[in-house]
Amino acid sequence: MSKLKDNLIVKLLLGVVLGIVIGLVANERVIRGIITVKDILGQFILFCVPLIIIGFIAPSITSLQENASKMLGVTLFIAYLSSVGAALFSTVAGYAIIPKLNIVSSVDNLKKLPEIVFKLNIEPLMSVMSALIFSIIIGLAIVWTKSEKINALLKEFQNIMLEIVKKMVIPILPIFIATTFAGLAYEGSITKQLPIFIEIIIIVIIGHFIWLALLYSIAGLISKENPWEVVKHYGPAYLTAVGTMSSAATLPVALDSARKSKVLDKEIVDFAIPIGSTIHLCGSVLTEVFFVMTVSKILYGTLPSISSMITFVILLGVFAIGAPGVPGGTVMASLGLITSILGFNDSGVALMLTIFALQDSFGTACNITGDGAIALMLTGIFKNGSKNASL
Repeated sequence: MSKLKDNLIVKLLLGVVLGIVIGLVANERVIRGIITVKDILGQFILFCVPLIIIGFIAPSITSLQENASKMLGVTLFIAYLSSVGAALFSTVAGYAIIPKLNIVSSVDNLKKLPEIVFKLNIEPLMSVMSALIFSIIIGLAIVWTKSEKINALLKEFQNIMLEIVKKMVIPILPIFIATTFAGLAYEGSITKQLPIFIEIIIIVIIGHFIWLALLYSIAGLISKENPWEVVKHYGPAYLTAVGTMSSAATLPVALDSARKSKVLDKEIVDFAIPIGSTIHLCGSVLTEVFFVMTVSKILYGTLPSISSMITFVILLGVFAIGAPGVPGGTVMASLGLITSILGFNDSGVALMLTIFALQDSFGTACNITGDGAIALMLTGIFKNGSKNASL
């Protein structure tokens, strides 16, 4: 019983259920307090994220030594191929499925959330991308200069961040998730908007699992390891991503999940999982492509041309690498592509943001879970391959 009580998955599910129940029955005063707590907890988590990235990526690069530069390039290449591949898969599915769907073209108005009681501006010391670039530059510079003192300092900082993750970030996640779902239930996203788009959301989620199955199958072939030995540990990370809708906020749990796998190299985990949470957004890209095609059909009566979709997909893969790992980060980063290449007007952008927000948690969960496949590929390329060569 005590193991069940301490299980992170159980806590996350309880947070979801309690949040929905509270959100459905709470009055304006109660929900105002709840979303105030959510705002504070969310800011604290996002404050920690750049520090977590520095604490894990920079030391992991120094541990990789001569493979560091090469591994970074390979990781970027794999992440881009995964995102573009997911987008092309979604494009083909869109042309095949969307014309056959009976899509509802109206969205009910949501109840407006009240203003928060007060706001604490807990600004991160730097942006996620700045932390990522800083970690890469420092890690590579230490490898090149063989600076042992700075390397030792980074190792100590990594240990500090591990304790912060275990004793501060992870314990507050169930509370943060509960407050998130309470807000969604109160404003009506769950009870009003979800039924409108349930068909296409289910299709997209199925697409996520198909793409994850393909990614892990490829990773298994490259590493010659059983991919289930990675996937089976990702339950808490998947549920955390569903609850937080943020790759960045889910990073601590994703690291913990990947570290439990016996087939993943720990040094590669500390490198691939943090960087993957920032640059590998296959689920969000897959979702966005299918949704822009759906919205185009709803508002403009036709699907975008094949040439427009190919251009959109190629550029979206680049934007996905630079998109922030926060709720809606992918679609927000690519609004310029949606308006310029696909020709969406204000109504199209508004509907796109609405429908994307409804499933953003599942796209994020696909992103996070897919990072485990990249870590498995890198383990096969840089660790298992070198072991086989030495034999």
